[in-house]
Amino acid sequence: MFSIRALKRRDGFTLDVAIDVSASGVVGLFGRSGCGKTTLVNIVAGLLAADEAHVEIDGIVLEDSRSGPRLPAERRRIGYVFQDARLFPHLDALGNLRYAERRAHGVEKRISLDFVVHLLGLEALLQRRVQKLSGGERQRVALGRALLSQPRLLLLDEPLASLDIARREEVLPYFERLRDELSIPMIYVSHQFEEMLRLATHVVLLERGKVVTQGSLDDVSLHPDLRAIVGPEAVGSVLTGTVEPHGGDIAGLAGVRVGANVLHVALRDAHAGASVRVQLLARDVILATARPENISVRNVMTGTIARIASDDTDTDMVHVDIGGPLVLARVTRAASAALNLQQGKQVWVLVKAVSIRGHAFVRNPPPAGAVRKLTY
Repeated sequence: MFSIRALKRRDGFTLDVAIDVSASGVVGLFGRSGCGKTTLVNIVAGLLAADEAHVEIDGIVLEDSRSGPRLPAERRRIGYVFQDARLFPHLDALGNLRYAERRAHGVEKRISLDFVVHLLGLEALLQRRVQKLSGGERQRVALGRALLSQPRLLLLDEPLASLDIARREEVLPYFERLRDELSIPMIYVSHQFEEMLRLATHVVLLERGKVVTQGSLDDVSLHPDLRAIVGPEAVGSVLTGTVEPHGGDIAGLAGVRVGANVLHVALRDAHAGASVRVQLLARDVILATARPENISVRNVMTGTIARIASDDTDTDMVHVDIGGPLVLARVTRAASAALNLQQGKQVWVLVKAVSIRGHAFVRNPPPAGAVRKLTY
């Protein structure tokens, strides 16, 4: 869907990246503060001139420093949502949305005001002044304004960074709906891994202005440079699976088929066939060399040790193949030796259902007629 090459030199810092993504979805730019994420999206938006750049979206070249064309920001048709909402304070929420509609005059109208209001749950907010909106409500209006500009690409630069945890949890589901119900490609900037887990379909890991790795979150979650950024307590594997019928036969839990095994996960509104992404933290995974019996743990999976890497002076990071996907387990060096853990050995992987973070990843779009005509 888009191709980005960017080179920007500053005192003591050089951004030099190349990103190619062929499918629609959410590209997550992840990395420490100061790694170049915002610099990159400002180049894509046309707000910052690069030393060298090539920006192409759906076959349309917005900038190419070698061949000459460089569209100004206002002609790129890119919707940009900043950390702070940047709404017009003299207008109410509806006025801010209408402004974006007017600015998009002459552009093919693919996204209607009615659809945006329904998608983002803005019905009760339309007549409110900006000053009367909470932080989360402002970001929803800002997102709606970006959508009504009829963008060919959405840039979301840490849009939840200024919100507390409660407001972040309030807004995240709207970003999920946006990802699942629209085909607009998005670049989502964050240094919060939880947001990547919830939203990203493709992840680009940046460090000191360079792309360390990129790909599916399942693959990137295993990369050692990611583990160095998120810290030892957040080290783990991300697995994508499919919800089984009948909840995997355990009441109150959804059965999620992952590789050759079924994980039992506490999920709300999980329907059979839905795609689900789960995270297993390495600290929560227990390994056994014999099949355990009469235990309270609901998840007991079979696997084979793919490799063992030293994590620090006292522990090993054990990679277990569970029939395709890899699960990470942190095991003390003493336990690893006592169990004689080695590559190729069969093990049982134990994970408590309550320790698994799971998120439904693909939802069905609303049925025809679900977006009712509103009167403004």
